Amino acid sequence: MEELWQQLKRSITEAAEEEIPTKERKTKQKWMTEDILNLMDKRRKAKEEQEEYENIHKEVRRKCEEAKEAWLNEKCREIDTFQRQAPNTMYRNVEELMGKKKS
Repeated sequence: MEELWQQLKRSITEAAEEEIPTKERKTKQKWMTEDILNLMDKRRKAKEEQEEYENIHKEVRRKCEEAKEAWLNEKCREIDTFQRQAPNTMYRNVEELMGKKKS
């Protein structure tokens, strides 16, 4: 009986993966990459294995720091470029980095 259940479950899962379109993930942070999101999923699944979880957690943190640093550097280069050429675009980029003023 258990074997039949597992077979049915596997069949339904495989059919769903083939036929149901995947939804594109939206991130709150603009510097998040698909690689980081996949690592986060892997970390979530490794909760039972403490050592594996810790290793993945360290890797996620390291990749997040690297991605954020690269994104910030790119934004700063854009701001520097736009400083003389297009001040309005420069201010939009600064606003994106700093957040909008709350009045």
